[in-house]
Amino acid sequence: MTDTSKSAKKAELLSKTVEHIDITSFDARPIVNAMDKMSFTSRDVARATKILNMALEDKECSLILTLAGSTSAGGCMHVYRDMVANGMVDAIVATGASIVDMDFFEALGFKHYQGSSTEDDGHLRDLYIDRIYDTYIDEEELQKCDEITKQIADGLERRPYSSREYIWEMGKWLKDNAVKKGSLIETCYDHNVPIFVPAFSDCSAGFGLVKHQVENPGNYMSIDSVADFRELTDIKIKAGRTGLFMIGGGVPKNFVQDTVVCAEILGIEAEMHKYAVQITVADVRDGACSSSTLKEASSWGKVETAWEQMVYAEATTVVPLIASSLYHDGKWKGRAKREFAKLFEK
Repeated sequence: MTDTSKSAKKAELLSKTVEHIDITSFDARPIVNAMDKMSFTSRDVARATKILNMALEDKECSLILTLAGSTSAGGCMHVYRDMVANGMVDAIVATGASIVDMDFFEALGFKHYQGSSTEDDGHLRDLYIDRIYDTYIDEEELQKCDEITKQIADGLERRPYSSREYIWEMGKWLKDNAVKKGSLIETCYDHNVPIFVPAFSDCSAGFGLVKHQVENPGNYMSIDSVADFRELTDIKIKAGRTGLFMIGGGVPKNFVQDTVVCAEILGIEAEMHKYAVQITVADVRDGACSSSTLKEASSWGKVETAWEQMVYAEATTVVPLIASSLYHDGKWKGRAKREFAKLFEK
């Protein structure tokens, strides 16, 4: 295939952009209320929505959002941003892909594209197109994202940073340089909502930071995951009562749940997370559920069991319904913003 035909084929495959759903544009309450009178996962979704509304209505409760998987690339990116902008989320714990490869990537003006799960992957590789199930990313654009994360690192003081500190610098950079305004990172920066990525090198930024360290031997910045754990535990201690809205599981889910145990080890009594909802398709029969089920987490002293709900569903199908229902219910109105990022101001 010639370079010209390759370019034409690539342009054809990257022609239909993923459009992010707007939870403010429709009211999902009628369908969620109807699901409450049904059974199986429908009723679980309705109960999950009730629990999250309770958390938002509870004036003493801070709500933490965790993100794993690729829902941001799949069309839910603005859901999380709008929850932050409307004071429904007080802190975020996420995978690096959710924050850098998806959100920061789009803030640079790049896009995710609707594709096919059955396209020949060797052909995609030849065209420098990366695939997330039926969603495509231009690898050349992703490498530009890598380079900018390096440039941000190059401009920082040489010392260890928590991922929260580095992502804060990304938000500061976006204030002056974003092509697409209103990213999750920039919105969190504007509202003093901290973002933690405990496995930060496992994403596009990891490549940029490796290059930064190679080009600056013995004189580079680094990411301190222990500082992440300490800072998030500080937030848990400061917050007191907490609720969790967990999309997927894995490291973000376990990381935020472990803050209760960490506080105890530090000699500080912290409440178990009072409200908890997890959306997942993971199974429990292998001894996990992309980290433990919420009831199982109670045995570790992490989560109370009175107001917890597992929802076994693919997240892009139910998260917009839940979030739209929460938005239109309006329990978040008048809710005090915690601005936990200010805890770490020097």
